[in-house]
Amino acid sequence: MAVKRIGGGGFTTTCCKCSVERRRKRRTTTTTAGFFHRHSFFKNRNDSMLSHSLLFTNQWGKFSPRNFCIFSMNHEEKSGSMILETFKQRRVPIFVMMPIDALGIDTSGVPKIRKVKALTMSLKALKLAGVHGITVEVWWGIVERSSPFDYNWSVYEQLFTLISGSGLKLHVALSFHSNVESFKEKGGVSLPLWILEIGRLNRNIYYKDQNGFSSSDYLTLGVDQIPLFHGRTALQCYEDFMYSFIQKFETLMGSVIEEVSIGLGPSGELRYPAHPSKDGRWEFPGIGEFQCYDKYMMEDLQKAACQEGQPKWGNKGPQNAGCYNSLPSGVPFFENGGESFLSDYGQFFLEWYSGKLIHHADAILAKAANMFKKYQINGPDTVLLVAKIGGIYWWYQTESHPAELTAGYYNTALRDGYEPLASVLSRHGVALHVSSVSNLELFDLNFSCVSLYPHNLF
Repeated sequence: MAVKRIGGGGFTTTCCKCSVERRRKRRTTTTTAGFFHRHSFFKNRNDSMLSHSLLFTNQWGKFSPRNFCIFSMNHEEKSGSMILETFKQRRVPIFVMMPIDALGIDTSGVPKIRKVKALTMSLKALKLAGVHGITVEVWWGIVERSSPFDYNWSVYEQLFTLISGSGLKLHVALSFHSNVESFKEKGGVSLPLWILEIGRLNRNIYYKDQNGFSSSDYLTLGVDQIPLFHGRTALQCYEDFMYSFIQKFETLMGSVIEEVSIGLGPSGELRYPAHPSKDGRWEFPGIGEFQCYDKYMMEDLQKAACQEGQPKWGNKGPQNAGCYNSLPSGVPFFENGGESFLSDYGQFFLEWYSGKLIHHADAILAKAANMFKKYQINGPDTVLLVAKIGGIYWWYQTESHPAELTAGYYNTALRDGYEPLASVLSRHGVALHVSSVSNLELFDLNFSCVSLYPHNLF
């Protein structure tokens, strides 16, 4: 197995034990702590997408969420004396992603599994190949499709039976977004139909850019606390869905369902949809646009500006921040100057914009952690909770990191924007999953060791 060194910040991808041996020779201090991890490697349209879920534990084997903390990006700098114990005694579990089109809705509106026989054969082959489990997206738009509180879990009961019957484990991704725009032709899973009907009458339940364009991929976090959905807020909708899931599959928790990802935004990631490539508004490597122009986000911005004693700051988002496909050069907000991200207004806006995202994660993960609390003890029924963030790597070498700022990560050359996110996850005992990191050399990540494995092999 080849070992590849990436970047200069101590981040190593390893597929064998030799890199650990080399690292042991470079250091003399040891620790009894272990490194428990889940990772996934899968293909996107560019065949170059990585994802990682990382956490630190105090022993090998089953982890205890009460005894781990999430690494921040500069963790190794703070604890340079630590090294990892050898991986020889532990096999890295492999989870393979269920194909995006494995489930569908037939002409009568009933969810179904496509190609059941072929899927069954594939599951058996994966088990024989040494795969540990399957990652399955559990869609809000399938389960609560027709009307509020009308949860139909039948297709997932059938799917989970097929997977567990093949001797495989499950990583379940609770998905509160849509993937319709991922399909070139008609298909995919939308938000629930009753949500779309509300959105047809009120487009402000979705994120909007500065030109008023919106997408029905995910509800704006501006409606988290507003009861627009048949008397419920968006947060209550997510909470009720998670509760129904636990009630339905309680007997599988820990024994079959080992990990549960909590959807926090577009593609399940905690971020704003600042780079909408599917509908043609954005192309790489554009800086993206701020997504705060729906009615409810603007009302919150105005309130925050008044509290700051600067009511005029709440009238609009930055008006000198370019457009989706702008480059940082020549865009005043992302350069040095009196009206840049370094100005009093710039710092106010970015604190508010990123703060709303962090509060969104905190609120949902607090509810999730409370509901999964009985499965968060070290025992046979332990379930790992996971949250995803996007790997927004382009323009990382600039001072302002504009692509990260528009996505909601207030991370610049002068400010660590990921530590607050990691703190929220750590507080709720949730592991961090970083997706879409296809150019890791652009990050100065200081994790000691990361292993990669194939993903989406169907």
